[in-house]
Amino acid sequence: MADCARLRQMMVEQQIIRRGVGDPRLWAAMRAVPRERFVPEDVRSLAYEDRPLPVEAGQTISQPYIVARMIEAAAISPEDRVLEVGAGSGYAAAVMSRLAAHVFAVERIAELTALAEGRMKALGYDNVSIGLGDGTAGWAEKAPFDAILVAAGGPGVPPPLREQLAIGGRLVMPVGDGGEQQLVRLIRKDEEEFDLTVLEAVRFVPLIGAHGWKDGNADP
Repeated sequence: MADCARLRQMMVEQQIIRRGVGDPRLWAAMRAVPRERFVPEDVRSLAYEDRPLPVEAGQTISQPYIVARMIEAAAISPEDRVLEVGAGSGYAAAVMSRLAAHVFAVERIAELTALAEGRMKALGYDNVSIGLGDGTAGWAEKAPFDAILVAAGGPGVPPPLREQLAIGGRLVMPVGDGGEQQLVRLIRKDEEEFDLTVLEAVRFVPLIGAHGWKDGNADP
């Protein structure tokens, strides 16, 4: 555990702070959340490396910098209610739980949903709710959300997510096909108006669902 704590500190210093992520609250959250608890046993020794890693159900956990970049872009405040689409292992939701009032995370794969729920319970992160379902439809019963993060690349921002974003809310997601995606931030100005900013080029797995791609090949 002591070694993991040291590696966690190094990760934040070298991969997060030195690469321009400037939010001290986010640094503290990433120093606190044990990333090794969110990956399978056979790759725990790699948990703090600067790269994505395989997790259960044939999925991946994003590299630490990308997690930090998306969370910083969402500008999460202590009173915010946050929606994450694509909970995966639960790591990003755990980090955001240290920053927000409550995090609602939707995952389409039952195995990952159960594992993420178990990790939150084991770590005492009681302000995270994990739901099984099509994340492209959002979580209407819990809307509106002050921030929405989508951990997969879609052809565009799903309309239900736009509708569930609070006025002044921020949505961060990759948009594009499997070969070329741009990380974008959408800010809701009022009922009808949204401001879109392109942040940087990224590569994510396809966003699968009724308002995303039909399958893992990013086919419309």
